[in-house]
Amino acid sequence: MVDSVYRTRSLGVAAEGLPDQYADGRAARVWQLYIGDTRSRTAEYRSWLLALLRQHRCRSVLDVACGTGVDSIMLLEEGFQVTSVDASDKMLKYALKERWERRKEEPFDRWVIEEANWLTLEKDLEKPGDGFDAVICLGNSFAHLPDFKGDQSDHKLALRNIASMVRPGGVLVIDHRNYDHILATGCAPPGKNIYYKSDLTKDITTSVLLVNNKAHMVTLDYTVQVPPTEAGAAPELSKFRLSYYPHQLEAFTALLKGAFQGKCQHSVLGDFQPYTPGQAHVPCYFIHVVKKTA
Repeated sequence: MVDSVYRTRSLGVAAEGLPDQYADGRAARVWQLYIGDTRSRTAEYRSWLLALLRQHRCRSVLDVACGTGVDSIMLLEEGFQVTSVDASDKMLKYALKERWERRKEEPFDRWVIEEANWLTLEKDLEKPGDGFDAVICLGNSFAHLPDFKGDQSDHKLALRNIASMVRPGGVLVIDHRNYDHILATGCAPPGKNIYYKSDLTKDITTSVLLVNNKAHMVTLDYTVQVPPTEAGAAPELSKFRLSYYPHQLEAFTALLKGAFQGKCQHSVLGDFQPYTPGQAHVPCYFIHVVKKTA
């Protein structure tokens, strides 16, 4: 028995504009549980990211997909000036709560948090001068944007808008899952997930939607065990579905270079380690570093 209509996200999620896949609150409520200990998560790439930002003398950072604020908080604690945006108000409320609770700390008092849409980013967010020293988009966030028209024009527009926020000499750090492997095998690469540390995840089911024999969407159905809030109560199993566009490495690299009109230096890593195509270790994530040269 299958759905007569293929659902790309959990029921109750808005379907107009830039889809907020967390709009029903279900995924947002358990997302922190799925991430697990946030310091354990950021420990995987903290040193690498801090070294990169300091190498390029970055001070101002735009977290263009901040979600609940995990990466933004890490950078604030390291003294960076952070502006955080997300399209989901359900996710942003966790970042806003953290800012309020730590408002007596100067970096958090100056923390700018805005709701913004990548497709209208230049209108939604005021760019400081020539732009930010760095823009980050981590955690497979960009893949949440569907290919509405089937020609990736929305992806191109969103990446142009994101690239426009980077000052000359600044860097963009953006990642995506290893969809090359997922499309070839039907499942994620073996090994640990660098972003999600929870031991409460019970099941993740992967589905690939083809349109005209082309991979158009990957959906992940998550089952997470939510601890009881009252003593003696049974744990609850929370289920939700999220959908992603399967960006492949070569094609996404071309999109990035196009967004910067070729005026950039590009490199790619696998799970924050040096990557060579065809290497024995199959990374779970590809991380792109793009420096704007003009």
